[in-house]
Amino acid sequence: MFWRTLNERNPNRVALRLALHRRRLTQVLSAAAVPAPQHRRFFLFPVSRTQKLGRFSSALHLRWLLGTDPEAQPRKKPETSKLLVMDHHLASDSPQVRPRWRKVAYGGMQPGFDDNHTDESFLEGMVMNANVVRRDMLKVMLDSVSISEYLCIVALVVLVWTYTLESTIDESRLLCIDVSLLVLGFLILLFTQEKISLSILVHHYFLNISFFIMGLYVLAPIYQTLTRSISSDSIWALTVSLLVIHLFLHDYSESTVNAPGALKNPALTSCISVNASVVASVFIASRLPSRLHVFAIMLFSLQVFLFGPLVTYCIKKYSFRLHLCFSISLMVVTLRFVYMLHCLLFVLLLSLLVFVNVVCPYWLIRIQEYKFEINGPWDEAKLCFAITD
Repeated sequence: MFWRTLNERNPNRVALRLALHRRRLTQVLSAAAVPAPQHRRFFLFPVSRTQKLGRFSSALHLRWLLGTDPEAQPRKKPETSKLLVMDHHLASDSPQVRPRWRKVAYGGMQPGFDDNHTDESFLEGMVMNANVVRRDMLKVMLDSVSISEYLCIVALVVLVWTYTLESTIDESRLLCIDVSLLVLGFLILLFTQEKISLSILVHHYFLNISFFIMGLYVLAPIYQTLTRSISSDSIWALTVSLLVIHLFLHDYSESTVNAPGALKNPALTSCISVNASVVASVFIASRLPSRLHVFAIMLFSLQVFLFGPLVTYCIKKYSFRLHLCFSISLMVVTLRFVYMLHCLLFVLLLSLLVFVNVVCPYWLIRIQEYKFEINGPWDEAKLCFAITD
């Protein structure tokens, strides 16, 4: 390979070398006196036919090397440069048809394009901020009233627990509060829900609640002695932690218990929230002195935590103005009772309500400016209807 490259670069050296080789071969041939194959020669010694053929082939080979045999000379190669030029002109005259790029997800590599090729039409279906909703400050503040309303409900439950543990509220008053809440809740459901009639309310709901109250009264002695071996400090710490979990995981958009006729099942977080509130109620009831106290406080807590969100949801669905009036009245009453209990707790609750109703809506409006959402054909398919079968 090296000699070929060197010879191609120096044609004069090639000619000089060939001339030297021919001269040497001529001297060798003349010294050996090899007879030419086309002339008849007479040999002094007997020569076999094989020797004659061998001499003839060697002489023929030497004549080919010397270039004297015109028939044995190699043929000239065709001029490839002209053929290449003709092929180039033919290729330039015929138009090259490039394959068209197709937008396929699982079609494999397309011929003529790289695997990571991005066409100009790839981003034609891109939509930016399609689902971004421009919110109004007043509307967000009105929607946050539901959160403040439920915070006040939980605060009232804690107030009843505190007054019951301090023996400020006895079991007879607590039972009167339970009956009043039960009747008021039934009346609100009856007037706000069109699907509920008086017969359905009496035969279905009243029967279920009767079984529920009887079971709760039977289990009251077990609740009373359930945490006797646990210290009171641990009970208070666990109760506060469970209430925080309950408030954090509660579904403020809908009711915990489905309204009549609803098909949607509650979420997992809602179930955890309800269970946390029930366990906290059991911990508080285990510190009460009598069985009737335990039954009354458990009935009150379960009514508020289980059926309170359903009642407030029905009020909000029936009339938003009625919902606002009820929520504001509940806030005022809760703040009044908390102030009677302790001034510091009043300041903390008022600060929490201001933070939820004013600071958080303003914060939400401000961070909407930095929201950037991209949608396109590459997104996953989403169902636009609910599957109820």
